[in-house]
Amino acid sequence: MSAERQRGDGLFPPGAYDRDDEEPDDRFYTMPRKVVHIDDGAIAALGRLYAEVLPAGGRLLDLMSSWRSHLPPGAREVIGLGLNAEEMADNPQLAKSIVHDVNRDPRLPFAAGEFDGAMCAVSIQYVTHPLRLFRELQRVLRPGAPFVVSFSNRCFPTKAVAVWLGSTDSQHRLLVRSYFEAAGGWTGVKDEDRLVYGNGDPLYAVWGRRA
Repeated sequence: MSAERQRGDGLFPPGAYDRDDEEPDDRFYTMPRKVVHIDDGAIAALGRLYAEVLPAGGRLLDLMSSWRSHLPPGAREVIGLGLNAEEMADNPQLAKSIVHDVNRDPRLPFAAGEFDGAMCAVSIQYVTHPLRLFRELQRVLRPGAPFVVSFSNRCFPTKAVAVWLGSTDSQHRLLVRSYFEAAGGWTGVKDEDRLVYGNGDPLYAVWGRRA
């Protein structure tokens, strides 16, 4: 059975990971979009979360990376994995960038235990093979290393999977938590509403540590 016919990795019924735009993702992201997808308040909240959870040093993987990583200052090596080379080349926090489509091939181009932490910011709603990807994250992380997934209430709706579009913000937290739990091999999984109060964008996060 092909990878496309196995979307969702059996976590939900067929169709849950369908998208309105089924063109290859690398075509959609051909043109660089050098914009941030959450406002300044949410970006600041994300930086605080990273400071709390991610190691201050070591090697980090910025999964589904773009032109900004929103990491707090610190001596660390950050590797970006994304779909647009120009965007990642403009990211001042990346030491190296690799173009790779995780929906076409969820296997990550890294050896086992290469990273001390990983993050995926406001992109989890586009992933069509979540369990395979989370198991790959587990493979490339060292024991005890955290993986932080953050999201808001924004997305490119034609590229988001059906189960995401049909869910509320609180259900999104449960959905991402289910990815950690169903993939197995993660400990201390937490989900939080890091809401920016006022009129700003909300920020939600789910994270766990590689067992």
